[in-house]
Amino acid sequence: MSTKESEQQHSSATELTQQLLDDSETDTSRYERGGDREADDLLLGPDSEQTPALSIVMPTLNEEAGIAECIGRAKTAINDLGMTAEILLSDSSTDRTPEIGRELGALVYEPDQPGYGYAYRYAFDSARGDYIVMGDADTTYDFEQIPRLLAHLQEQDADIVMGSRLEGEIKPGAMPSLHQYVGNPLLTKFLNAFYGAGVSDAHSGFRIFTRDAYETMDLETTGMEFASEMIMEAGAQDLDIVETPIVYHEREGEETLDSFSDGWRHVRFMLVNAPGYLFSVPGLLLGLAGLAVMGIAYTGVSMGNVTLGTHSMIAGSLLTIVGYQIGSLGVFATVTSDPIQKPTDPITERVTTSLSLEHGATAGLMLFGVGSLYAAALVYQWVTSGFASLEFTLNSLIAFTAIIIGLQTVFSSFFLSAINR
Repeated sequence: MSTKESEQQHSSATELTQQLLDDSETDTSRYERGGDREADDLLLGPDSEQTPALSIVMPTLNEEAGIAECIGRAKTAINDLGMTAEILLSDSSTDRTPEIGRELGALVYEPDQPGYGYAYRYAFDSARGDYIVMGDADTTYDFEQIPRLLAHLQEQDADIVMGSRLEGEIKPGAMPSLHQYVGNPLLTKFLNAFYGAGVSDAHSGFRIFTRDAYETMDLETTGMEFASEMIMEAGAQDLDIVETPIVYHEREGEETLDSFSDGWRHVRFMLVNAPGYLFSVPGLLLGLAGLAVMGIAYTGVSMGNVTLGTHSMIAGSLLTIVGYQIGSLGVFATVTSDPIQKPTDPITERVTTSLSLEHGATAGLMLFGVGSLYAAALVYQWVTSGFASLEFTLNSLIAFTAIIIGLQTVFSSFFLSAINR
């Protein structure tokens, strides 16, 4: 892309953001009265024989301070689109949120289990629209922007459109600095690196997607990591995700997000579902580093003025053993957990797809046998010398390393066979 094209693209994005800011500066009093009355005729109830074209889903937990505004803005969007729709609240409130929602025409569902992700999944299963919108009911997202997101979805022929707060505008006080400059960008980089998401704001909660896309994704999580899971599953299923900038507003009501615990849930979920990055790659790097150190120490090759000796050989042996063990965990995790992002390195693929118990156990026994023969020779030498102290040699360390890895291979092969039946 040329510098001129880049400047034009940036200018266009800036103009769009400013337009969104101008459009969002609206008198909210009419939303408190119920929004655009014209949209009420387009809202369908659960018993309607007509199928809605659009489903707008909001998880609610004590959102009485902002639910009227959110529903009002959603009604404005429905009126602008002129299409039949339904508004679903997945509610676990103890305040007046559900009553307000029903008064304004929303369908209220009460999940039978707690959790942000479960609330969404519970409502998604009842949603009937060809297009599904998701967004928090705390006034942080402007539901009047639904027509723009839907148009972008159709123009790009995409499966999911995400509203990007980081590429758009974040109003003062809408997002803590820790989230804006550290948490969200860092978690987004994780997702892009591990899953090739290619997004700028992975944890934006304002999204629209097709029903087919939802049915393609196998969503299972119940907590805040649901936002990450959707992108991970979409990537694994080769769904097309695009973004558009949005304005992120200050919320109404009390904050329900726990920055550190919820952030950790995202990181943990991403790592557990990418055993290649969690186990296989670190294991391979440690193992190769250990073998390299052992090789340099054994041959006595000098690196400048430095020559590796016995202590380096011991360190190399430990790195090799640890690397082998961590790599084995990657294989076990791939087989037992069916992760979203399976390892693609040739070693893990070979072991998980075609390596048999017999081949693995045989290789382990051979490695164990070679090391044991040398160890037996050492024992014989020790006995015949009248149990005198033997000189420690680099060959003996190699033999002991082979014994350990050989035994690990034998028992790992049996374990893999047991869990992979």
